Amino acid sequence: MAELIQRGLRQNLDMAAALARVGQARANASAAGANLLPTFAAQADATALHQSAESSSGSLAQAYSGYSRGQREYSAGAVASWEIDLAGGLRRDASAARYELEASEAEGLGVRITVAADIADAYLQIRGLQARVAVANDQVMTDGKLLDLVRARKRAGAAEEREVAQAEALLTQAKALLPILRQALSAQFNRLDVLLGVQPGTYTSALSVPSAIPSIPPIEVSNAPTEVLRRRPDIIAAERRLGASSERIGAAISDYYPKISLSGLLGFDSVNAHQLFTGRAFQAAITGGLRWRLFDFGKVDAEVRAAKGANAEALAKYRQTVLRAAQDVEDAFVSLMEAESYRAELEQEVQALTRARDLSQLAYKAGSITLTDVLDADRELLTARDGLDASRADVARAAVTAFRSLGGGWAMDGNSEAVQPLAQANN
Repeated sequence: MAELIQRGLRQNLDMAAALARVGQARANASAAGANLLPTFAAQADATALHQSAESSSGSLAQAYSGYSRGQREYSAGAVASWEIDLAGGLRRDASAARYELEASEAEGLGVRITVAADIADAYLQIRGLQARVAVANDQVMTDGKLLDLVRARKRAGAAEEREVAQAEALLTQAKALLPILRQALSAQFNRLDVLLGVQPGTYTSALSVPSAIPSIPPIEVSNAPTEVLRRRPDIIAAERRLGASSERIGAAISDYYPKISLSGLLGFDSVNAHQLFTGRAFQAAITGGLRWRLFDFGKVDAEVRAAKGANAEALAKYRQTVLRAAQDVEDAFVSLMEAESYRAELEQEVQALTRARDLSQLAYKAGSITLTDVLDADRELLTARDGLDASRADVARAAVTAFRSLGGGWAMDGNSEAVQPLAQANN
């Protein structure tokens, strides 16, 4: 199972999409941080103009001797600009982008845990269904032998046709269960292939040989409940998005204050390409700008109110995420404990019914009881054995859900099917 999980984490398409989203968030955070720094750009222009003699500049230029309507201009240089973040709006935007990156990374971790848990769940269901198929096959063989015995007794005059019909019905019932189990098994094989990012049917042959359901060790939760919940990726993501919304309030408030920018130019400008890079063509300029939204019909007020509303929404979502996480943990551990208790009861039931079935067959051969008693004992044992194999898989699946609810997964021993507790979900 460990190899399947590792392969799925490499090949799963949901994981690929999550990694792409993290890359987008990282790029956005980098761009927002770059807005705090000056920008430098190189530029070069070449202009060819045929001047209009009827324009305002052309009519005036005609008064000078040597005027030509055909004009050329060449320029080259470097331009720098910088917005001074006096009110902290750009810093708040950059901080919000970093929070969004952390939220995206947490969601990517959540997808990773979900994919690993889903692969484990599919694998456990496959092993459980294979065990149930084996039980059903054993039951078919047992019922077939019983039918042969009843037919032999009828030929000897010790059994009636009704008993033969009952034995045939029991055999048919056992056979009828096999297609249902095989269909469920095929569905889980296909589910596992999709989780591994391959065409359905790819790994069916590799897992066709039945194997024991992995045993589940006790889950120890040594940390405080609050610390356990804080490990969950969904809570981390909601917390980071709450922080991002808070930063956006500050970014919106910064628009109440003036924004100052500086720009500079160093370069050359000439109407003659041969004289472009000469001392006479050199030019330099520096510009300071001030922009202040003094009157915009309440647009800044509306933007601040919208940012505060988004923050209130993010806070409500965070609180709801924490509550749901607590519910998930509680439900998962209750399900695990009840599943283990149910499995223990079924194990005792199977042991008792096995003894009862064996004794009833011996009594039937001796003629002490009727076939109906044997059929009832056999049917009860079939139901109990099938339920026991299903419950073993359910216990393992409940453990997967419990690990996932704690924000963790499974660490596997590469040489064994045994499952080991995973301390950190991102390892």
